[in-house]
Amino acid sequence: MVSMEQELKGNAYPGRGIVIGRSADGKKAVTAYFIMGRSSNSRNRVFVTEGEGIRTEAYDPSKLEDPSLIIYAPVRVLGKDTIVTNGDQTDTIYDGMAEGKSFEQSLRIRKYEHDAPNYTPRISGVMHVEDGKFAYAMSILKSNNGDPDCCNRYTFTYDNPKAGEGRFIHTYMHDGDPLPSFYGEPKEVEIPDDMDAFTDMLWNSLNEDNKVSLFVRYIDIATGEYRTKIINKNN
Repeated sequence: MVSMEQELKGNAYPGRGIVIGRSADGKKAVTAYFIMGRSSNSRNRVFVTEGEGIRTEAYDPSKLEDPSLIIYAPVRVLGKDTIVTNGDQTDTIYDGMAEGKSFEQSLRIRKYEHDAPNYTPRISGVMHVEDGKFAYAMSILKSNNGDPDCCNRYTFTYDNPKAGEGRFIHTYMHDGDPLPSFYGEPKEVEIPDDMDAFTDMLWNSLNEDNKVSLFVRYIDIATGEYRTKIINKNN
């Protein structure tokens, strides 16, 4: 298990990141999603609530340049499933699962982002909370070590996750040009009971210049009720 705080403080640009896990008391299914940016276009964003999920929006619409990879719904809810991703594949997963496909099958029609030379990975997660039980899965679609001719697809599933444990996956290993894609399994991290403290730790650990927005949700596994926190640098 690695320290989430040290992972973030030691990486000036992890890009976009997803955390999913179970609170230490075993009662909550937990997820967090953050976005960062190096360009003015990427930094010109906020998270806003949309239905049971969220959407990215231009903070200053007059300064919005290319919306194609920065305006999307990172979080959507389909019945007992909460979908969290770093792009418009949220909609792909939602539509696919609504048609009866699995999380993995739904992503078969997608690849990494076409933002050469970075070829940013598409990272996704889905949480299933029903009848007092919780399971989740995470996915990464990435170029083959920077070669766009091959899309490498990895899916990780976690049944009945242990209390206090979660997994963390992000788009870039560190800052660079081009940006090096995440590799390896999602990192094992600690998930506390205190949502406010967890949110503050995540936000305060992200690089001050590059951080943009943070979403955190704690879902009661017994009832399905949830609590959400959103922090935007632009507000």
